[in-house]
Amino acid sequence: MVTCDVTATMKYVKRGEKSTFYAGDRDRSYWPGEEHQVTIHDMRPIAGELALERNGFVLLDEPGETADYTDKDQLAAYCRRTEAMVQRLTGADKVVSFGPIVRTNATGTHGHNQPAFGAHVDYGAKTVGDYTHDLLPPEEADERLARRHMLINVWRPIVMVESAPFALCDARTVKRQDLFPSEIIGGLGGVDRSLWGFNLAYVPEHKWYWVPHMQPNEVLAFKLFDSDDDAVQFTAHSAFDDPNTPPDAAPRQSIELRTIAYL
Repeated sequence: MVTCDVTATMKYVKRGEKSTFYAGDRDRSYWPGEEHQVTIHDMRPIAGELALERNGFVLLDEPGETADYTDKDQLAAYCRRTEAMVQRLTGADKVVSFGPIVRTNATGTHGHNQPAFGAHVDYGAKTVGDYTHDLLPPEEADERLARRHMLINVWRPIVMVESAPFALCDARTVKRQDLFPSEIIGGLGGVDRSLWGFNLAYVPEHKWYWVPHMQPNEVLAFKLFDSDDDAVQFTAHSAFDDPNTPPDAAPRQSIELRTIAYL
């Protein structure tokens, strides 16, 4: 298999800085960044070796059945299928989902739906707890949160990715001391409360991966949080500009869905 590693600019947060990100009004955001050149490795040749508990992410072959992600019923069906996929992947007793977002870098796209540039981890324990209490009855929510649970994002192209591709950082190379707080205001369709996560500061040991010309049947599932402190987690990720992207490349179209798996 021919590999396609690429050297590209990755935006990191300045060490020690907390960011405030307005998803719907990015010009108001405080995201004190710095840029670094990184090598982003082609993950297809090692896809069979990847594991959530070792790398924090996996690449799956999951053909899609959704024709229109803007259709309420089709989107709901996609969410249920994705929950079932995460349940198979993790062996969880129960999986719920929240925050589906279709993203594109097409001209005129609202800030909520633009690709997110900047190495980040969304979200942490507080937001996982908030959504658990939103989605489950109070007694069940408390019971689920008392046992192991994890937040897994599922990212899928809607069409082949030609521009603004997606990169993941091997979670083994992400250290807690390099993560700094991020407050997201108005994210996930304009929720009333803030969402809480992290941005990543640069260290040269980070190892980045991507899937060149990623196809709609290819799905990335990656772990953002695990209540087991000793487990691999904090899979940082970001859109990036591939320097080899032709000027007439089609806009990226993708959908992502957050899932909480309760073991």
